[in-house]
Amino acid sequence: MTDRPASWRMPTPKQMEKLAIEAARRQGPSPAAPDAPLPAEYWESVLKDPRADESGAERRQRRLSEIQRHVLRISCRRCERSVEIQKADAVRLYGGNALWKDVAQRLLDNTCQQRTGRHEEDGCWPAFETP
Repeated sequence: MTDRPASWRMPTPKQMEKLAIEAARRQGPSPAAPDAPLPAEYWESVLKDPRADESGAERRQRRLSEIQRHVLRISCRRCERSVEIQKADAVRLYGGNALWKDVAQRLLDNTCQQRTGRHEEDGCWPAFETP
């Protein structure tokens, strides 16, 4: 065992500055800076993704007759309740020309659990789920 103090292992402040400058010089600029433009391959893959075909607003504005899925699902962001209905039943109850967002709101409102008494806050807040 030696009687040396622990400070002999630590570099001096001047040495630490020199090490920091050297490390920054070695690191250099990062290849993907936050403001750097993204490569063209990235945008091609994003646009080829089938989920990029339509936005959520366009999906909600579709008529029931235009929807391809057999089971329609809607959930509430407020009470976490989820409601499913078959497309055939929805067309029979609300008609083929009914908008999906209106049908979904009616499905949630028919069984809403959250009542506060204020019109602005009552009812469920629909979250349109995608398959």
